[in-house]
Amino acid sequence: MEQAIIRVRMSSHDAHYGGNLVDGAKMLQLFGDVATELLIRRDGDEGLFAGYESVEFLAPVYAGDYIEAVGEIIKEGNSSRKMKFEARKVIVPRTDISDSACDVLEEPIVTCRAVGTCVTPKANQRK
Repeated sequence: MEQAIIRVRMSSHDAHYGGNLVDGAKMLQLFGDVATELLIRRDGDEGLFAGYESVEFLAPVYAGDYIEAVGEIIKEGNSSRKMKFEARKVIVPRTDISDSACDVLEEPIVTCRAVGTCVTPKANQRK
């Protein structure tokens, strides 16, 4: 199956809690963007996100972290598309060294996993 990937840096505007902690909902927003790309590639339409079956927050995300969000369609119905998602921390800031130092992680840290279903109405499917 085809994958979609988004990589973004979390900014201080994304930090919602003390210690520059990013709200977990930001990962779900990234999954929504990944789902939209998958639906456009599959159906030629953005479709609609119907709901999540499961969501697991596995590690904290902080301002300055680079997050890679990946998704793929794992099951298809007539108009429904079941997808699985994973967000991974791939670069982290190293403010202990300097304000601009960062490390690329040898092994990404999985921060969030989810399974959800999107729907592209039959009338909107172009592929």
